Amino acid sequence: MDFGTRIKTIRKEQKLTQEQLAEQLDVTRQAVSNWENNRNLPDIEILIRISDVFHISLDELIKGEQDMTEKIIKDGSETRKARFNMIILGIGAGLILLGILLILIKGASVEYIDADGFLHENFFLLPMGFLSMFCGLLAFLIAGVKNLIERLKNK
Repeated sequence: MDFGTRIKTIRKEQKLTQEQLAEQLDVTRQAVSNWENNRNLPDIEILIRISDVFHISLDELIKGEQDMTEKIIKDGSETRKARFNMIILGIGAGLILLGILLILIKGASVEYIDADGFLHENFFLLPMGFLSMFCGLLAFLIAGVKNLIERLKNK
């Protein structure tokens, strides 16, 4: 019996609707439906709550499903990878925007010579802007290459 069928069977034995189970687990009804239809699997924290709600051990809940255990571990790993990629892309976008902003500030700023003959110029903004943009593009490149390598490994 697969995990989805097991959850559905136990839920019906305990006379719970998907909505009632979802409320007890603090998830959506759609999440429960997705588990029961084997579209995805709950993470380990939710599995513990499910075992508490159904008053059964984790072994009883998932034992005999070696594929499910491996899939839960794989799903958790993929979630971490996606989160890491999102952070890297956010940092890259932020750096590119910072670089553009620095270059725009440099272009809009006024350079002048004061009464003592000192030149007042914010010359450092231009290289800082280009460096920020370069680092942002580098972050995008690293995330893209990492994704490409992962896809090639999975084939």
